[in-house]
Formats: sequence, structure tokens, C-alpha cells
Amino acid sequence: MTDVYVHEESVDGFGTVRIRPLDPHADAEVVHRWAAEERAVFWGMNGLSRDQVAGIYAHMDTLDTHHAFLLLKDGTPAVLLQTYEPEADRVSECYEVQGGDLGIHVLLAPAGPDGARPGWSAVLLGVIASYVLKGLERRRIVVDPDVRNEKAIARFLRQGFEAGPVVVLPEIDVPDVYLPEKKAQLAFLRREVAFPE
Repeated sequence: MTDVYVHEESVDGFGTVRIRPLDPHADAEVVHRWAAEERAVFWGMNGLSRDQVAGIYAHMDTLDTHHAFLLLKDGTPAVLLQTYEPEADRVSECYEVQGGDLGIHVLLAPAGPDGARPGWSAVLLGVIASYVLKGLERRRIVVDPDVRNEKAIARFLRQGFEAGPVVVLPEIDVPDVYLPEKKAQLAFLRREVAFPE
């Protein structure tokens, strides 16, 4: 497992959040456990085995345009983050990609035995925004949650994302990847909105 962190942020009253590349095999157990839960149905991995999940991320690890990361809060896995270049993704068929865009997918760790964690997702999305918009020097974050995932859409909008169009992402069926058609709500977070001067 890698100890190379690409981003680190200490958040007052919350803790230290570090981001490191996902290790497809060493992290497969935690990712499989999160993705197998009913709440993660929109992640698209319900019903997959641990080895299938590891295989998906091992394949992603070979790509230059799609990457996976694990966010750790005080050393404990808290978020699975995927980033992608929109022009190399099916989303590019649905909107006009701008220079400086970066797409993300976010899967939060399940709540612990104590239940809900107020403010948790806002802080973690803020760290992700800081990494992408400042650390990677991108101009805009693009998200494409399933239109039925009202909770995620509301969370993004509260975070400052602007709603874009509802689109239909086309089915992808190639040797190493299968993605079913998806009706998605596009939303965008511009750097100047997230981090006004």
C-alpha cells in the first residue's frame, strides 16, 4: 500500500485529511464493502465480488485519464474519489467540455455505529475541491450523479455546484469496461465560486 499523499489538509475541529492514490488490491476490501451497500447502488458495483472490484481499479490504474484515490480522515478511510478527464469520458458526448474541467465521482464511507456525522460530507467535499481546483490547478469540477440520487445532487448544490442540464450518458460496452446508459444531472463547481478572492 502506498504512503505517498498527493494532498494533505488540516481542518479545524475536524481533523487531518490526506489523499493518496488507491491501491487496487490492498484497498479492494474496503472499497468492496462500501460499494456493496444498498446506499451505494448508484455507484454501480452492487453484487460484484471483491476480486471484480479489484480488477476494475487495477484496469483504471493503467489509464492516464481516469484515476482513483482514497481520502483518509486521521488515518481512517473516509472517501473513495475518482477523477477523470471529461474529454476521455462518455460525459463529453453530453456537454461542451471546457479547458480546465475535471470530472469526479465521490463515494463516502458509511456512517459508523454512532450514525449520522453532521458536516462530514461538506468538509470532505471541500478538501476534494481544494485538491482539484487549487492543487491540480483546474478551473471547474464536473459531476454527473444519477438523477434518482437526489441526496447526492442536493449535497453538491449545497456545496456551491451549479446545476447543469439533465443528460443521458450513453452505454459503454468495450472489452475492459461496461457501463449501462445513465440519466444524469450534470453540475459544475467553478474555482472562483469555491474559492473567491
